[in-house]
Amino acid sequence: MKRIPLAVGSAVLALSLAASAGPASYADAEPEGTGRAMLTGFASLPAQTFVPGSEPSGSQLGTAPVNGVTPPFPGQPVQGFSGIVRRGDGTFDVLSDNGYGAKNNSADFLLRVHRIKPDFRAGTVQVLGGFNLSDPDRRVSWPLTRADRRLTGADFDVESIVRADDGTYWLGDEFGPFLLHFSANGTLLEAPIELPGVKAPENPTLNGATPNLAGSKGFEGMARSADGRRLYPLLEGTVSGDPAGTLRMNEFDVRRRAYTGRRWTYRLDSPANAIGDAIVVDDHRFLIIERDNNQGDAAALKRVYLADTRDRDHDGALDKTLAADLLDLADPKGLGGSGGTFRFPFQTIEDVVILDDRTIGVLNDNNFPFSSGRTPGRPDDDEFITVRLPWRLHAR
Repeated sequence: MKRIPLAVGSAVLALSLAASAGPASYADAEPEGTGRAMLTGFASLPAQTFVPGSEPSGSQLGTAPVNGVTPPFPGQPVQGFSGIVRRGDGTFDVLSDNGYGAKNNSADFLLRVHRIKPDFRAGTVQVLGGFNLSDPDRRVSWPLTRADRRLTGADFDVESIVRADDGTYWLGDEFGPFLLHFSANGTLLEAPIELPGVKAPENPTLNGATPNLAGSKGFEGMARSADGRRLYPLLEGTVSGDPAGTLRMNEFDVRRRAYTGRRWTYRLDSPANAIGDAIVVDDHRFLIIERDNNQGDAAALKRVYLADTRDRDHDGALDKTLAADLLDLADPKGLGGSGGTFRFPFQTIEDVVILDDRTIGVLNDNNFPFSSGRTPGRPDDDEFITVRLPWRLHAR
């Protein structure tokens, strides 16, 4: 999701370290008896990073400064990270979302997957390249923003990404909500796949019907089964008629290109919260980011939960166990700038990845130029952290 009051936001992501880029081990400093998750790596990408040689962007934002930055911008911002794919060589694919937070202000933001490489020794993130998303074969049946059929933030709000064994990508969208299948270079391979019985206000096939999902509340998270045969897209919002604060997670069969009918419920700590991302641990368990909508000192809940479909307490929802409180990470080495405790106080934290059986990566969506969770009045960088959990995941 990227709903921005006018100056807020951020997102999350996580990574694996190449041997040459990071501490000798994620377990360099183990917390002693605290039970707290611990910060083990920190890197950041400056907010004003743009795709080299790209088109100007942000013309629909007006000309008033936002957090000290004046639109429009000289190129396409490398921002809005809402999904991550670990490539296994120390690099990651990260997904930009719809751009500036709404359908009506993102028509000149090109949807893109970036390839990045973090260097935790230097505290930096290198952008290695990437590819734009497009529909040259006219898989989309409704009108697109651009005649060249390159996709923009006015066409889809892509918020989650997984990579298939054949190198293609599945993306989760919030405007439909739709599942979108792209080639390894960003070409849409088939028509957008709708979630039966659920439509958001931005859905182009609504045709005057009443939507049953709030705007920008579609597929915020999506996980892939260990065998690659199933996808688990997770809505960010509650479907009309469902209990407040409950979110649907559906199962999609990749081979059949169809939903199986299996569905689970994730219950938010508060109906005012939102989820940010999801990733499979094994056949029954997922890591899910849950967050409030605040930033900076006002941020009160930014957590990673271990969620289990087996529902041992029989309350009709996934069982939840706290894995990491992102506002209370042990930081004995002062990796985050000060010793003791590290806070990740961003509005939108939207990416989690498993790096080893005790370590996850998390990255914020900086909602450029709107979010200022780290320093008031200054646009947030894209921060990239690694976090050691208090216990092993025993991931499959």
